[in-house]
Amino acid sequence: MKRYEAMFILKPDLDKTGLDKALAQIQEVIAKNKGVGEDTKEWGKHKLAFPIKKYKEGVYYIVNFSVVTDAISAIKKSLCLNESILRMLITAL
Repeated sequence: MKRYEAMFILKPDLDKTGLDKALAQIQEVIAKNKGVGEDTKEWGKHKLAFPIKKYKEGVYYIVNFSVVTDAISAIKKSLCLNESILRMLITAL
């Protein structure tokens, strides 16, 4: 298994339960594809350089996980359907 780091920008208008639900969905998608979540860090709410879907701010999260390389495309496809996520970037470590 290879280690990856994913950065997510979530909608700023989500309350604490909405953010927790979105993070649980992210962890669920990783686990569903036989991945192991290692660490999750909240960077907080920051102003965006340009508007994304009419939002000028976003809540940033970093998620570190390990998964087989073949599962990354399935993880990306599943997470693109999540409406709470404005942007995401998955990079190999």
